[in-house]
Amino acid sequence: MTPAAPLEVTSPARRRSALRENLALALRDPVTALCLFILAGFIAMALFAPLIAGDPVLIDPANRLRPPSADAIWGTDHLGRDVFARAVHGSRISLTVAFCVALISAVPGVAIGIYAGLSHIGGAVVMRLNDAMMAIPAVLLAIALAALLDAGLMTVIIAISVPEIPRMVRLVRSLVLGIRQQPYVDAAISIGTSGLALIWRHILPNTMAPVLVQATYAAASAIIASAVLSFLGVGTSPEVPSWGGMMADARTHFRIHPMLMFYPGAMLSILVLVVNILGDRLSDALDPRKVARGGL
Repeated sequence: MTPAAPLEVTSPARRRSALRENLALALRDPVTALCLFILAGFIAMALFAPLIAGDPVLIDPANRLRPPSADAIWGTDHLGRDVFARAVHGSRISLTVAFCVALISAVPGVAIGIYAGLSHIGGAVVMRLNDAMMAIPAVLLAIALAALLDAGLMTVIIAISVPEIPRMVRLVRSLVLGIRQQPYVDAAISIGTSGLALIWRHILPNTMAPVLVQATYAAASAIIASAVLSFLGVGTSPEVPSWGGMMADARTHFRIHPMLMFYPGAMLSILVLVVNILGDRLSDALDPRKVARGGL
């Protein structure tokens, strides 16, 4: 009988060193660097929107549907509002929703997922409820929640976060079930390590990398979902500039003034693409198999 191959054990120090090396290699990748630069540009644009652009809600009927000019570099919409100013300020809504949804979906998702992975009976009940929620289309659930609540940014965040939590729960539970089978977990239990200490020292650190990647994808999904809700009129208030709201306003003028829809659509597409690419690169850098080998 062929002897079993020896189990390769990677020390924590070696794993941390390999992780730093993988992250450094990822940062040196031109595509990753470009995406980080673009994302930083969007963040700076959102933070300094009042300094970059003018008033996004100022209505000027005398200058409605004007072409690009020195006063309005992207022209004006059907109410005479500055399209560039509205697009710049709209980035605030998208980035705020993306960050909040990623955070809100991660915190309860990790807690519930760990409980479901460690508890046999309670975990089975939790996962049946989780499966029931996942059976409902995420966008449909978000629209229903947004319609039940008052219009506003917090409503959008809650409506998008609720469908994202079950995805995080399923991911974390699967990770915990795998971690429970590891020899070091059995060793920790055999020496009397308490449940909270076991979670804090062994389970939580080994779930953070996939959770971080999933949170990145949740942020990208949240950007699209917030635009969909605004486009359908169940998101933020109509007077609040948002990319989805801008595209909804441009529908009736699309044939004659297609750029009114192109500008917010292009910014939305670029931001989502950048976040997804960064999520892929982060997934590669944090891949446990590649970290164990010590390189991408």
